[in-house]
Amino acid sequence: MPVVTPRLRLPLPRLRKGRSGFAPRAATRDRLSELEGVRDNPGNLRTRCYVPEGLEPGAPLVVVLHGCTQDAAVYDHGSGWSTLADRHGFALLFPEQQRANNPMLCFNWFSVGDTQRGMGEAASIRSMVEAMKTAHGVDPQRIFVTGLSAGGAMASVMLATYPDVFAGGAILAGVAYGCAADVAGAFDCMGGRAKSDAAALAAQVRRASPHKGPWPRVQVWQGSADRTVVPTNADAIVLQWAALHGLAPQPDRVDEVEGHPRRAWLGSKGEALIEQYTVAGMGHGVPLDGADGAEGLGAAGAHMLDVGVSSTQRIAEFFGIAGAAAGAASPRKAPRSGPASARPAPERKRAAPQPAQPSGVQKVIEDALRKAGLMR
Repeated sequence: MPVVTPRLRLPLPRLRKGRSGFAPRAATRDRLSELEGVRDNPGNLRTRCYVPEGLEPGAPLVVVLHGCTQDAAVYDHGSGWSTLADRHGFALLFPEQQRANNPMLCFNWFSVGDTQRGMGEAASIRSMVEAMKTAHGVDPQRIFVTGLSAGGAMASVMLATYPDVFAGGAILAGVAYGCAADVAGAFDCMGGRAKSDAAALAAQVRRASPHKGPWPRVQVWQGSADRTVVPTNADAIVLQWAALHGLAPQPDRVDEVEGHPRRAWLGSKGEALIEQYTVAGMGHGVPLDGADGAEGLGAAGAHMLDVGVSSTQRIAEFFGIAGAAAGAASPRKAPRSGPASARPAPERKRAAPQPAQPSGVQKVIEDALRKAGLMR
């Protein structure tokens, strides 16, 4: 996920804009608008949004953060967030990275100047939320954040630095907050070589803001065959937030969603405070359900992977802003002893997809990472 930025030096070939520098953007539907009235933008991010026609006052808001090499419109088209917003009546905010900040359009989740409360990109996103509240009257108690990869890591940043703003978040192929403060640390983090002590991870979040709780609810998505952000990162995120919520490392219940394991940690009223999905056989990307294509939710493509389960739908359900999908799994109580990896893997209901082969800029990045011994 990390690449050369004007603020950092990365041990990879410098990629420059030009005919041979970046793959052309694929044609896609752009349903987003520019958001005016952002008063403070120290991170120099572009501000885009989607507001369904006739949005009711007090509607929820979801902040959606794209991954590297993507922009807001591409991510929305692939994930289907604006389509779901039309169905259920909520607003969307799409902060968008600019090449002046990061040539590969990654959010700078590993830069100290962008991951602290009141600073850089984190402060810009917070200011954009305020602009959405002013312009569209969204409910301040129902503001959520989600993102993929670098966007997932930035979602971790927002949940940690502004837990007083967000009621919940969903992190796809991301990392725990505070696991990296520079490029070298970012590579260690992505490769699963960062520290994963629950108390230390929780302490990182506690130091990030003056907030003392209650803490946001968190959902975590990870492909078991992800070679860019290895699966142990999902476990670290869960440990971080379980410790903050005062929950045990082991889940309270386990079940399956379309053959993929899901684990949940419950609050005192039986509500899921943390959910973890592990998508069997999936590489690096957003889980989609091709069977939902007739309803027009999302589109398979680069890092948008048809695995038979719609993460967009499930995230919205977790946030409490969309009805449950048909055929929801029935939970069962989790065993209270032994690591999760020791339990038998559930039988999959459909064949897992093969990870998409990288091309263009993504291939350049991954080849360089492998040559440097930083990626398998």
